[in-house]
Amino acid sequence: MTIPTQMSLPGFIAAAPQLNFTGDGAARFYARIGVEHYRKETDGSFTQLESTFHDLVCYRKTAERAYARFKVGDNFVASGYIHEYELDRNGQVEAREEFVARRIGHDTARTNYDVDRTPARQVEPPAADLPSATEPARVVGI
Repeated sequence: MTIPTQMSLPGFIAAAPQLNFTGDGAARFYARIGVEHYRKETDGSFTQLESTFHDLVCYRKTAERAYARFKVGDNFVASGYIHEYELDRNGQVEAREEFVARRIGHDTARTNYDVDRTPARQVEPPAADLPSATEPARVVGI
């Protein structure tokens, strides 16, 4: 059996996250995020390049949990997909994209935290095109 994979994105929360709701009442988390870039030099060292900035969203319980747990400056790793869309601004159509996180958590390589392993309340099953609410461990004390 093939290992199931998804696109992943490491980054940091660059601006205060927002929680709002879709037309059908589903929670929607939005954050402006930064992604660091590096160049490997011939001597084996790395030079940090300018960060790029992007939009990240997630939905439902994942959105609620992300809003409760992520603050500006937090490092994360998310898995999901890129959603491309067009935005009409004063008659000008602009191509945009956002990363839709099905799952998101703090980056363990850059974050100190404690894990609360008490059983979580009822977990809703993953939706076909929205993020999963499944979460094996909860990050607390950040």
